[in-house]
Amino acid sequence: MEVHGPSGPPVVLVPGGAAPCTGFFPGLVEGLAGDCRVVVHDRPGTGTAGPGELKDATAHLHALVGALDMGPAVVVGQSLGGAVAALWARDHPGDLAGIVLLDATPITDPRLCRIIEWQTRLLGGPARLPGLGPLLDKGFAAAGRRAVLKAPLPAQSVPAIDTLFDGGLGRLAAAVRGIAALSDGFRTADLPLLPSAVVSADRARPGAMGRSHEALATAFGATVTTWPGATHTVHLDHPDEVLALVRDVVRRAHPA
Repeated sequence: MEVHGPSGPPVVLVPGGAAPCTGFFPGLVEGLAGDCRVVVHDRPGTGTAGPGELKDATAHLHALVGALDMGPAVVVGQSLGGAVAALWARDHPGDLAGIVLLDATPITDPRLCRIIEWQTRLLGGPARLPGLGPLLDKGFAAAGRRAVLKAPLPAQSVPAIDTLFDGGLGRLAAAVRGIAALSDGFRTADLPLLPSAVVSADRARPGAMGRSHEALATAFGATVTTWPGATHTVHLDHPDEVLALVRDVVRRAHPA
């Protein structure tokens, strides 16, 4: 765990999947650390941390900001990290001064969360087999890298691509396990109004993902932001816009 920046409002970063926090959000730590305290931390089950379950993520983050005496904080979550951030706001609203969701996993949609959990479990099972696992992980990372590189990326974002696939399919499946049950019990009416921003990828047909993001934005008191060409990895293809959006939420959460 690292805290970047000597003083200022606290910001907690929550990456997607099972990715490590270090290097995941290009330019964000550097862009915020001048006047914020930025927490870079791998919760259990992600990055370099030991095992952990998704259902325990919010209790862990609650304990973290309490131990650091750094609440209320602005949380920034991408993909699964966005779902964790929304669950955190529900479970411990006093911990948070603001929230930024970057193409969050659709925690408001139990059907879609069941599909996501099933897909990752299907891929993660064979990845645990000796001999086959490394080959599957290598193929997964190569295919994912090609998909991410279809969008024009600023040079600062390219090194961050590999963090998306760190830990492999087995680690990803473990990180996602339990999201269907958490979604079943999730109600947007339980969310607090917060200085917030909700970013959704630029999809031709937003569908269920778009509806989930709209529901989260409405609950938090925000509107959905979509930038032309933004993908699921919006923190890589639009890092400057993400930084500006986070800074705006920090300003609203902690007015001078």
